[in-house]
Amino acid sequence: MAVEIEKKYLLTAEQRAGVLESLKRIKAVFIREDFEENIIYQGGILTLEGAVLRIRKVGGETILTYKKRLGDQTAVKRQVEHETRVEDAARMDEIIGCLGFEKALVYEKRRGIWRLDEVEIVLDELPFGLYMEIEGTESSISRAEKLLGASSLRIEHLTYPHLTQKFGEKKGKLTEARFPLN
Repeated sequence: MAVEIEKKYLLTAEQRAGVLESLKRIKAVFIREDFEENIIYQGGILTLEGAVLRIRKVGGETILTYKKRLGDQTAVKRQVEHETRVEDAARMDEIIGCLGFEKALVYEKRRGIWRLDEVEIVLDELPFGLYMEIEGTESSISRAEKLLGASSLRIEHLTYPHLTQKFGEKKGKLTEARFPLN
């Protein structure tokens, strides 16, 4: 069983700028920047178990992910996570529909990814806010948090799907959080 361990923070623009400066100062390695479209499915066993099935489109790839939260809502969240690349997003969407699951949410995200020792640090911009996630072991997250001066930042307990449900635009049964088209 793959378990994801991460801590999420809500940032102001000023705090985000400070984190970027800290990433440079501590010599974190910039990996890449991505634009993502995330499609969340619900229904049946997913809803009963509080699990999520997601198709993520990023950089010409499609990734299918299953996630289920473990334990209670602490600052550091743990969840079962299984991922695999999918060749055809449209066909995967059809298969998921045939299994009785429905699109519930769609959210877009701009993500910058850094690596520091054994942790991954991401800075996310969504249509409704700025966030940072630190993923690794509990002890490595704590070390990275200290190096970044992040211990005073506001912890965000909600997942991006929950935040999309809260702040997104409802369109029938679907809730979306998309960036404005220029």
